Formats: sequence, C-alpha cells, structure tokens
Amino acid sequence: MNQISERLAELQEESAVLIALYDQDDRLQYANAAFRTTFALEPDECPLWAELMRRNTKAGKGTVIRAADFETWLVSAQSRRGKLPFRAFETDVVDGRWLWMTETVQKDGWMLCVASDITHLKASERDIRQDRDFALKASQTDELTSISNRRFMMAALESLVQRQASMEKASGCICIIDLDFFKRINDVYGHQVGDDVLVDFARRVHPLVRRRDSFGRIGGEEFMLILPDTTLSQGELIVDRILTTVRGARPISNSPSFSYTCSAGLAELHLGETARELYARADEALYHAKQSGRDRLRIVA
Repeated sequence: MNQISERLAELQEESAVLIALYDQDDRLQYANAAFRTTFALEPDECPLWAELMRRNTKAGKGTVIRAADFETWLVSAQSRRGKLPFRAFETDVVDGRWLWMTETVQKDGWMLCVASDITHLKASERDIRQDRDFALKASQTDELTSISNRRFMMAALESLVQRQASMEKASGCICIIDLDFFKRINDVYGHQVGDDVLVDFARRVHPLVRRRDSFGRIGGEEFMLILPDTTLSQGELIVDRILTTVRGARPISNSPSFSYTCSAGLAELHLGETARELYARADEALYHAKQSGRDRLRIVA
C-alpha cells in the first residue's frame, strides 16, 4: 500500500494534468508542478484562492479574467465556487492554453481541482462552449450585486434538502435577511442610493460567508444564506456577525451619518422537510424579527 501511495504521489507531481487541493477555507494545501507553473506558485506557498487570483491578475499571469472590475468578478466567481459536489467548466490562461477544469467537493468542504489542456480542440467549438458558460453564469448571477440570484439560491436550497433525504439526521440551516426600511431609503435618497446600499450589503456579507455556504439575492432587498452541515448555534454566530458588520456600514460618502440595518430569520432543516417548508419557517422567523423591532435575528428550531 505504501508503494502504491508513493507511486501515485510521484505520478501526480510529474503529470501534465494540473492538480490542486484546497481546504474548507479555500486555502491551497497541495499543488503539483503543472499547477504551480501555470499559476506562478512557489513549492511552499499556500495562498487563499482569492489571494492567488488577485496576485496573478495584477502580474498578468494565470487565468484570463475578462472583467472591467476584478473585485466584482471575484465576488461573482466565489458565489459559484465550491457550492456543488461536482462542477466542470472551461477557462483559458495567459500562456495561450485552454483548460477543462473540474471541481470535486467533499462534504467537509475540501475541494480537488483537476485541469486538462484542451487547446487542441477547434477554436470555433471553444467559442460556442464559452458562450454557453457565459449564458449559464448570467442565468445564476444577480445583475446588480454580482452574487447569486434567486434561481441559483432556490436550486441550492433544493440540493440541501435532497442531500439530507438519505441521512438519518438532518444538518443545515437557512437564513432569510431583509434590509430594514428599504423603501424609506429609496424615497428619501433615491433609487440609485438604494442600489448602492444593496451592493454595499452584498460586499460586506460576502467575506463573512464560508465557501461551502451559498449567499444570494432572492428579490428586492431580500437575501438568502444557506448553511450546509451547520447547527443553529453555529448559524447564529455567523448571522450575528453579519448584523454587527452591517450596523457599522456608512455607504454614502456625501452623507457620513447615513446607516442602515437588517433583520434575519434563521431556521434549521428538519428530516423529511421540503424546501418549501424550510423556507416558510425561515420567512416566519424573519417576520417575527421585523415585528419585534428590526435589526435583530429570530430563530426557529
């Protein structure tokens, strides 16, 4: 067995296929030579994926990113990254190669990335597939905030419920978050400022969300957070950090005294429960948060 493990390790290191392993925090824990060469990594480096993308973009290395604003692209990419047990897509790198990349995610959040060189495929076929991938991304992304949209979030909610169907014990929570008095913000400051507040909220919450979680805008000023394999007490800590962070926001530069808050309803998944039932209980908890004064979290077990 040791001989097989050693031989496998040698083959991984020597393979032309790019191989990388990320932990649940999206920090690189292993990369073979092909991956390190492509993404300009030293053998002992273990950066976060976001740090690697940011660094390579500034240096003109690694993945080709066709976006006017890198940070907006990053938020959008992280909204999809590691949310499914398996995902495959195509990408190109600055050295001219075209890669077919797969992501395989374990239940605890560790992710294996494997990429193969498919540059030899016809360019016309690549263009067709890239157009398809762009269309899929657009169908899953909220245009204003660049995080996941309602379609993606509802599919993620169904996936959460379905994964629990064959298990003896359910584990997971969802939270519905609503910005307080948002109509008043639009009426007093205008809809452009209202849009700015929505974007500000998404940007502040996004760094607080773990890679295995899903966070998206499901309509108007309402957002959803899906927390797989998370207890109520763990979920409460995450949502409390969100509420605290939002209270300190001052998103209008010419009105430094302006602030806003949000209310949240958290519900734990019950074994045998449908996505609709789980959503309804979280929505009920949000209603109680609003009725009891806003700027707070209410929980239903």
